[in-house]
Amino acid sequence: MASVAEVLAELRDLGSAQTAKTYRRHGASGEVYGVSYADLYKLKKRLKMDHALARDLWRSGVSDARVLATMVADPAQASGVELEGWLRDVDNYGLAGHLADVAAQRADAVALAERWTASDDEWIGRAGWRVLTLLAMKPDGPLTDEYCARLLPRIERDIHRAKNYVSAAMNDAVIAVGGRSEALRIQATAAAKRIGKVNVDHGDTACKTPDAAAYIEKIWARRGQRTK
Repeated sequence: MASVAEVLAELRDLGSAQTAKTYRRHGASGEVYGVSYADLYKLKKRLKMDHALARDLWRSGVSDARVLATMVADPAQASGVELEGWLRDVDNYGLAGHLADVAAQRADAVALAERWTASDDEWIGRAGWRVLTLLAMKPDGPLTDEYCARLLPRIERDIHRAKNYVSAAMNDAVIAVGGRSEALRIQATAAAKRIGKVNVDHGDTACKTPDAAAYIEKIWARRGQRTK
């Protein structure tokens, strides 16, 4: 079992100034080593699930270590209280999304998402909508089609007044709902067209906000091609 000191030393050796610069453009702050995701996934595969290590990596405060922490964390051991404590440390959209990936695997994922989407904090709100997006993408998951349909009017009402990256996450949720079933495809596409363009400031990056209606159609077109 690797110690946190050993993993941090390895992360430091794997980092590059250029990659760190890219991560900072995407909002990473504090100490950033600049470890590529290819290397992070290799470490995840080698280290496997290790929640004690995840806690130590998170406490280090190093941006790359915190991303890795979310990759090796055990969702069953990461209580809602603990994840909310971690969320209070988050200062960028990417890390909020990674924490959501952990939360979405918990039995209480829906309750966490509902609490987080009600928050005025940008990163907590983003994490909540990311959890709902991930759950909506699983037809056999805890969300029903009826639940997903009820998200659409809420998103329509709030998306243009939500905080920057919360708006982006809401837009992703519309796409996820639209890809869930034929009935929801129609409802989500109509909602997306009423919503119109979603303006998200992605800063000094090449990221763009997808047109939800067009993206939903692409999802179904790809599915149609696979069935031919």
